[in-house]
Amino acid sequence: MAISTALWSFALVVGLLTLTPGLDTALILRTAGLGRRTRAWGVVLGIQTGTLIWGALTSLGVTALLTASHVAYEILRWAGVAYLLWMAVRMIRDTFRQERPTIDPAEARAGADTLVGGWRQGTVTNLLNPKMGVFYVAVLPQFIPAGAPHFSMGLLLTVVHIVLGLIWSGVLIASATALSAWLRKPGARKILDRVTGTVIGVFALRLGLSD
Repeated sequence: MAISTALWSFALVVGLLTLTPGLDTALILRTAGLGRRTRAWGVVLGIQTGTLIWGALTSLGVTALLTASHVAYEILRWAGVAYLLWMAVRMIRDTFRQERPTIDPAEARAGADTLVGGWRQGTVTNLLNPKMGVFYVAVLPQFIPAGAPHFSMGLLLTVVHIVLGLIWSGVLIASATALSAWLRKPGARKILDRVTGTVIGVFALRLGLSD
């Protein structure tokens, strides 16, 4: 298989994966929908940082150890479940609180429109999802042509995934920003947070119950 063929084939696979609504989509839409455009881009960059790390580790063969070690996989899996459930519960719980005249400092910091805060959230969410590592271990090697440098080609394929993710994330942020004035209304925000929290909770349960 030629390198150009491998790149186009891999782009088709990860392109379909990118377009499929999931946890990343929910986080980006919620953050941008609340008017935190800078933080939303931070989330995007964090997610893609995690993707780059998974791709690099896979290219080095490190993540193969994760799939081979049941204990290592279980530790990472349950850490991811706990983190996602914590996010989901906090989002849904806050929608049932009465409106307060003052903003809690901790809450303000957690939802601040900062690039670093969003990047941290996106990176942690991505890296605590062991299925990303399993996906890369299972899929990436199939698109590395025989004789091609394994690490360099693996990183090149990962970059293709990142570029497609950035393009689609830009579309999501633009769409959510257009509706941000409505989504920032108290009633709309409660609906958004409950839907997002439910989506994240479902992903946490799926991750916890998966084999």
